[in-house]
Amino acid sequence: MKFTKFAAALLACTFVGAAFVGCGSDSSSEAPATTEAATTQAPAATVAADQAATPAATAAAPVEFEKAVVAESGDAILAMVDEQWYVQYWGKDTDLLTYDAGVEKITGDGDYTVSVNAGTKGCLYDITGDANGEYTPAGISFAAVKVFDGTTLFPDMSIDITSIKVDGKEITMTAKNYTSSDDGKEMRANIYNTYVNSLPEDAHNADGVIAADNKDYAPVIIDIEDFKSWTTIEVNFTVSGTGKTKEDAGTADDSSKAEDASKADTSADSSKAE
Repeated sequence: MKFTKFAAALLACTFVGAAFVGCGSDSSSEAPATTEAATTQAPAATVAADQAATPAATAAAPVEFEKAVVAESGDAILAMVDEQWYVQYWGKDTDLLTYDAGVEKITGDGDYTVSVNAGTKGCLYDITGDANGEYTPAGISFAAVKVFDGTTLFPDMSIDITSIKVDGKEITMTAKNYTSSDDGKEMRANIYNTYVNSLPEDAHNADGVIAADNKDYAPVIIDIEDFKSWTTIEVNFTVSGTGKTKEDAGTADDSSKAEDASKADTSADSSKAE
């Protein structure tokens, strides 16, 4: 009879099974008594080494976000909007560019600076969910220096933009800015406003009203190519026509503080005398 592969395999399995049955009881009864202890109790030195190699869990340090800047009456801001109308600043604490925004109180004639920064931890966290995330705004849809209640507070105010810096680099302005009020309340100097096709009736500068046909002045005074991508924008400008200077306002504030301090001291002395 021909011995097949199947029969050989069956016979081999029979021998192997018998061998395991024959030696199973012996190997189990001769196992060392210390085997279980050796497998369940690691040496003290090994435990200590394992613990040293595992770093202790530490709580993540809280992120310190920059201050959200809300503009008030008399404040000047850089109203700014990217090309997607996503990254913006209008002086509100809900704006992405509210963190560490450069806002100045207009107190009289003088030089001022306003700015926005898209690289703050607060802005990046609101956009990416990570305070150390990466995001760079692109393009521009609108930009202007805006003074809240400027028309009411300083009706003869003029804003003369002297320089604009994108990521620290000063750019070339393509025209002169004019000052006007679109709503009869705020005072504004347009930097990039494509919604205006001609100079408004109240367009003026430090010398007075600007003629409607004056081609030196425009609602767009920058080259949009300079704003392809940006993180920080800074605008420097000079204010005139308020009827006082920043120095006068500062002196008045100092005098007021000194007077208040004097009244406080007098009140304290009277209290002691009683």
